[in-house]
Amino acid sequence: MDFRLSDEEAAFQAAVRRFGDKVLRPNERRIDSEGRIPDEVLAEMAHLGLLAMPVPAEYGGMGASMVLTELAAEEVGRGDFSMATAVFFLLEAGWGYVLGRHGTEEAKREVLPPVCAGKAFLGIASTEPTGGSDLAAMRTVSKKDGNGYSLRGEKAFISGVEEAKRLGGGHLTLAKAAEGGFRFLYVPTRSEGIATQKFENAGRMGISTGGLTYQDARVPARFLIGADGKGFEIAMEGFTVARTFVSAACIGAAERALEAGMAYVRDRSAFGQKLGKFEGIQFELVDLWTQVEAVKWQCRRAAWLTDAYLAGDASLRSEVNRAVAAVKLTAPQVAFECVKRVMMWHGASGYTKEVGLELGFRGVMSYLVGAEGGLNIMRIILGRELLGKEFVPYK
Repeated sequence: MDFRLSDEEAAFQAAVRRFGDKVLRPNERRIDSEGRIPDEVLAEMAHLGLLAMPVPAEYGGMGASMVLTELAAEEVGRGDFSMATAVFFLLEAGWGYVLGRHGTEEAKREVLPPVCAGKAFLGIASTEPTGGSDLAAMRTVSKKDGNGYSLRGEKAFISGVEEAKRLGGGHLTLAKAAEGGFRFLYVPTRSEGIATQKFENAGRMGISTGGLTYQDARVPARFLIGADGKGFEIAMEGFTVARTFVSAACIGAAERALEAGMAYVRDRSAFGQKLGKFEGIQFELVDLWTQVEAVKWQCRRAAWLTDAYLAGDASLRSEVNRAVAAVKLTAPQVAFECVKRVMMWHGASGYTKEVGLELGFRGVMSYLVGAEGGLNIMRIILGRELLGKEFVPYK
């Protein structure tokens, strides 16, 4: 077993880190204050092949592995500490992969090239006002309507609502099928019969969050993702992929927080000595660093297992579910703890915008409260995989 990156992987990771240092860091405060990722940043991401990386080359992507995409997600999370660019990145990567794998040929050729070029947005719409994880309570319904489908219902807390309006594009939308099962449909946001609403979040200001209301919105048949009635399974496959990238972005943010903290305690003095000499801080640093290292390799393994599973090794399904749920459970908590502790090392200055740690504090929090699956949902998944389906606490 070789844990080293290949020469190509190492070179790509280094290129994305340079992009993070030279493009994302200088723009992160602007991204946060203006509430959008600048077009020139998206253009540079497209130039580097960072948008929808796993999409096959014939549709504009680079056909990247999950491991390579996970490496990039780490560096994007490190570069834009607010996590807004990381959210944009992982949505395009995770759901671009799903559309590229399960979409119709017409949909792939129509939707994916502009997404990979940074000229359209692609996201996921599953959460509703009544809840995000209780799919039995889903109220959005699709029904066959001539040569296509009609969609009625409401989604809430959806990332990229404004981006899909501004750039073009839409969301892969999970809905109950009136005829039975679930449908997964690509729904362009500019379609007739769709109304949008923007919410004001505490963080991740550079990417919008909002609601989508479907009032008998028409969806062409070519935008059905996968088999009719089997949308739930395809959506869960997408979440498995996206959760790995979420975790990787959190790792990048955690590493950046610790780097800032180490620089500060090396330089700052109190009571006649450097802060880094105080065991209370030094031991805390060591514990945090150890946790980040552990979860980083946990995440890398989850990406590697996912690559093997998607390549056709069906025996890995349960192992993939465990690995992804475990890292999605762990990485946001570790990242948030790193940011919080480093803020505390800084004292009063850590609470200021000048230091910049509050960007990560607000951004990482979104993955504690539920984005791409709440922490307790990850625990339920792990409990199911460890004990068996009969121990799931709900039906």
